[in-house]
Amino acid sequence: MKKFLVIGNPIEHSLSPKLQNYWINKNNVKAIYGKLETHENDLEELCSNLRDGKLDGLNVTVPFKQKIIEHLDVLSGHALRTKSVNTVSVQDGNLIGHNTDIDGFELSIKKLNYNVADKSIMILGAGGVVPSIVYALKRMKVSKIYLSNRTREKAVKLKNSFNDITIIDWGKLTNFDMIINATSLGLKENDEFGLDFSKVGKNKLFYDVIYNPHKNEFSEAGNIEGNVFENGLSMFLFQAQKAFNIWHKVEPIVNEETIEFLNN
Repeated sequence: MKKFLVIGNPIEHSLSPKLQNYWINKNNVKAIYGKLETHENDLEELCSNLRDGKLDGLNVTVPFKQKIIEHLDVLSGHALRTKSVNTVSVQDGNLIGHNTDIDGFELSIKKLNYNVADKSIMILGAGGVVPSIVYALKRMKVSKIYLSNRTREKAVKLKNSFNDITIIDWGKLTNFDMIINATSLGLKENDEFGLDFSKVGKNKLFYDVIYNPHKNEFSEAGNIEGNVFENGLSMFLFQAQKAFNIWHKVEPIVNEETIEFLNN
């Protein structure tokens, strides 16, 4: 039986095992999928286990989407362009890093019927998933991308890869059509952003990459009349769908039944 894991820290909140095992059962695949709280010094051993056939694939979440790369042999196109990996497969003894976050984000925006072309986007955060989001937004022809991160140095580092983004100091907001929370703020119930969303106006899309966020200032601002709030569940589903297909050569179905199963 094949064995797969999602690794990260923290990891207890992850719905990946619930979703992947659901699809495994639906598609009669002989496999099992678990989760493992991981530390950076575990990455080498995990990749060694992949080479030895003790594991057959990994999903990678924060904070290891960049750090895993040094232990891999090959990067697929999206992973190479963004220097971000969220899925690892094994082929002919080689460890291949993939980035399915890009497809996940693009498909989730299409599902919203929201056209980002020529719009101004503000991103909060500069961590593991942000290069994928920036890359996807540029593919979708946005007009302007603003980036704000609590640690400015990380934002500056990302600008080295995408030199046409504009860095905004944390605590300040600029005019935008869509704002994306790609920080870890919202994973804990009492998280505070330290940002005043009350003056941004209406007709804004608030998009939270976290798929099970607690109620906070970000979601409240997105849910006021005239704005739209979307959490990261669709992105999570679509990136997972692409990972499943990489491993098993089967594209599982994403539908209301899948969503209802996850929410129960």
